[in-house]
Amino acid sequence: TEFETFAGVLEKAQKKVNEASNELDKLVGVRTRQIQKQLKAINLDSLNNLYRISQINVAEEIDKNVLYNLPYTEKALLQKDSKDKIDSIGIDIIKNNQYAVVTMAGGQGTRLGHSGPKGTFMLDIKPKAKSLFEILADNLKRENEKYGIILNWYIMTSADNDIQTKEFFEQNSFFNYPINYIKFFKQGNMPLLNEEGKLVIGEDGSIKFASNGNGAIFKAMKENGILDDMSQKGIEWIFIGAVDNPILNMVDETLVGLTVFEKNKIGTKSLVKAYPEEKVGVFCRKNNKLNVIEYMELPKDVIYMTDENGELVFGESHIMCNLFNIKALEKIAEQELPYHSAHKKVNYLDENGKLIIAKEPNAYKFEQFIFDGFRYFNDITILRGKREEDFAPIKNKEGVDSPETAIELYNKLNVERR
Repeated sequence: TEFETFAGVLEKAQKKVNEASNELDKLVGVRTRQIQKQLKAINLDSLNNLYRISQINVAEEIDKNVLYNLPYTEKALLQKDSKDKIDSIGIDIIKNNQYAVVTMAGGQGTRLGHSGPKGTFMLDIKPKAKSLFEILADNLKRENEKYGIILNWYIMTSADNDIQTKEFFEQNSFFNYPINYIKFFKQGNMPLLNEEGKLVIGEDGSIKFASNGNGAIFKAMKENGILDDMSQKGIEWIFIGAVDNPILNMVDETLVGLTVFEKNKIGTKSLVKAYPEEKVGVFCRKNNKLNVIEYMELPKDVIYMTDENGELVFGESHIMCNLFNIKALEKIAEQELPYHSAHKKVNYLDENGKLIIAKEPNAYKFEQFIFDGFRYFNDITILRGKREEDFAPIKNKEGVDSPETAIELYNKLNVERR
């Protein structure tokens, strides 16, 4: 009897082992097919080339003789008659529903200690805490009331946060913004490479990808039908800004009017650098092409160069407040923008299937930058704004450009508006 009982137990155990083995075979098969599908979508030659570029440790110093600063208009110094004329141009475009807003919201709030999409990060503003998405929605609703319209709002997500972002909007009733005027679309992604140039395997056993930068927005708008949607709605001018700036002026009639007045297809809002070594990209013309050069790429003597008024010659910083004519977006969407590499900390599975938590940068992420699209145009309108009115980015958990500094600027600006 004991033997029969033992045999029965053994038989049941073997059956469970067989079932588990079958499930494992199925899982391995699914993951194998998933990786095969991912590999087919990767241009390995192009990826290898990007890896080779990332291994060039010392960037060639830019010849200062090929750099020229760009003219700008300071908003605060415009004469009333001139400003009124310029503003009227912008107001007409906005009121005639020829204007739309795009928010780049593909990032996560990891650096802020937040476990969701960055746009869902709560900011403890007065009179009550709100998410970044709700703050932007409120800002747009204020503009709708001001102009007597409903602005079309397009939101770019990523593979990492698309589902969470849409669920967040649904859970919050779209912050009472008209649902039919909101459209989501996803940006693309690129595989990560480790320091040996090999593909990285993520925790789920598949090839690990990351969003391919803010410059990917042009192709994403084309491939997701956003440009067609805008064209069908008669939209001619599109503002593109980031989700992490709660005081972002997304509807600036002066920027729109000035860009049209100067007969340009692209415009942007700038700020003068707070100090020469500030870590921001600056506008310039390089080899006769419109450009934004990152702070670490500028020759040392150029960083401190001043004009006859004591102002920095290369002091107009790019703050992700960009305006495009729809024809400009269509043109850039047909181009292949360059990729830039960034050294990042990335968790991965090793060859034994063990999860390795990265403590130091160990992989390369490849991104396109939105300002690389400027080079396809002869001129750009630059409107210099003010930090206290235009720029409160949330990049760091504390210190400079943190929630604390953004809250202070937001509360102060709202008091002035009231």
